[in-house]
Amino acid sequence: MPTKPINRERQWSRTGRSGRRVSLEARERLIELIRAHAGMANHADGESDASIGAAERALGVAFPPSYRRLVEEFGTWDIAGEEFLGVYRTLAHGTELLGSVKETLDLRRDHGLLAELIVVMFDGMGGVIVLDSSKVDRFGEYPVFAWFHVDEPLEKLGEDFGSFALELCEKAVRQ
Repeated sequence: MPTKPINRERQWSRTGRSGRRVSLEARERLIELIRAHAGMANHADGESDASIGAAERALGVAFPPSYRRLVEEFGTWDIAGEEFLGVYRTLAHGTELLGSVKETLDLRRDHGLLAELIVVMFDGMGGVIVLDSSKVDRFGEYPVFAWFHVDEPLEKLGEDFGSFALELCEKAVRQ
C-alpha cells in the first residue's frame, strides 16, 4: 500500500443539527442528489437485505443505518468523481461480494486493517475512507476516518456516513 502523501488537506466536517435526524436527512438527500444528477452519477440496482446480511457476516460487523440504506438503494455508486465502494456482484465473480467487502477483507489480510473498520472509499491519496464500528453512537452510526497504514493514527473526517457522504458529494457536484 502506498505511503500517505505530505500536506494532505481534508475539509470534510459535519454540518447541521446533531443526532439521528441529521443522518436520516443526509442519506435521503444524498439519494435525491444522485438521482437528480443522473448525467454525472452512476449506480447499480441496489442490494437486497439478504445480500447486505451476507456482507455484514463476511465482515463480522453490521453496517450503520446510513450506509446500509445507500447500499440498499444503489449497491455501489459514484457522482461527480466521488466513488463509493458499496456492495455488489458481477457475472465474472459469481457470488463473491465485491466493493466494501472485498476491499475490507483484502486490507485486513494484507495490510493489518483492524477488524472493526469497514472500507467505503479510496481517498485518492494512498489511503482509504473507513467507518469505525467500535465507536457506534446512540443511533447506530459510525464515525468516518481516513486510514493509511496500521502504524498510523486514524484521521477523523465525519461523525456519520450519511452526513459525510452528502457533504462530499454536494461539493463535487458544485465544482
